[in-house]
Amino acid sequence: MNQVGLVGRFTKDPVLRYLSGNRVQTHFSLAINRNFKNNQGEVDTDFVFCTAWGRLAENIVKYCGKGSLIGATGRIQTRSFVNEESTKIFMTEIVVEDVRFYQLKQRDSDEAVTIPPQPPNEQEHLKDFVLP
Repeated sequence: MNQVGLVGRFTKDPVLRYLSGNRVQTHFSLAINRNFKNNQGEVDTDFVFCTAWGRLAENIVKYCGKGSLIGATGRIQTRSFVNEESTKIFMTEIVVEDVRFYQLKQRDSDEAVTIPPQPPNEQEHLKDFVLP
């Protein structure tokens, strides 16, 4: 079983990205406090990278700003890529499948931020590859 539930706050305003095939996504990081104090008597915080797709991504970008408190359920996914220094980077993230809005904060700007689609590139042959 691959299922996870989180409650945390946005570390910055989420951004909506438009991809090929009319798909949309957003990446964001949630700050999640631990349930206990460390040796110095402070509460540690974990920062969890999350991804949402489609209508859910649109609603997250529309309603959530930095500091918004949400509950998210989804699944853990790992992936890898090669960065500019030719080093293979492994990444673990949560693919969000459902969200509960607990405390919403205003976005820094009134309108949702979007990143327009990128022009076709040398990876055009991968256009039939479907991501979740």
